[in-house]
Amino acid sequence: MSVLVGKQAPDFTADAVLADGSFAKVSLSDYKGKYTVLFFYPLDFTFVCPTEIIAFDKRIPKFEEKGVQVLGCSIDSKFSHWAWRNTKVKNGGIGEVKFPLVADITKQIARDYDVLIDESVALRGAFLIDKEGVVQHQVINNLPLGRNIDEMLRMVDALQFTEENGEVCPAGWKDGKAGMDPNSDGVASYLSKNARRL
Repeated sequence: MSVLVGKQAPDFTADAVLADGSFAKVSLSDYKGKYTVLFFYPLDFTFVCPTEIIAFDKRIPKFEEKGVQVLGCSIDSKFSHWAWRNTKVKNGGIGEVKFPLVADITKQIARDYDVLIDESVALRGAFLIDKEGVVQHQVINNLPLGRNIDEMLRMVDALQFTEENGEVCPAGWKDGKAGMDPNSDGVASYLSKNARRL
């Protein structure tokens, strides 16, 4: 498994179904200059996948407030994505989600992000990419293990906090909490005050 953190995110161009239901070519580089969350899921019309996609969709306003573009990606075709979006949730669909679904039918995007398993489907990979196109966070779950979307929001907050304040985020840090001065005195001071809460 490749570690992409600290490296330029592999660019791609592929068909996608946009938030308005239309088809278009989408490139990762289209979003340079803003934060991007790119997440992979195994297949349309499955079990865990719709729970994750709907969870992302419900949090799109929060991602947008933070200036983050969310992109979903699987090896299905744009037509499969479109059909799934146009199937009601009560019938196994995802409804009209408010972010693009990328069609990786050649599986090349999944290969480039090293989430393709057995040349078949993508693992549940998620990548937080900064404004310069550099991967700052990645997490890979096996097929049965659904993600916690709120943790990705926390990672966005942590990244933006460190960029804005030059401080680092300790274990369990949440937006609104104090960071740590990365010099040794700052760490010692933080630990002496907060060790019991860690």
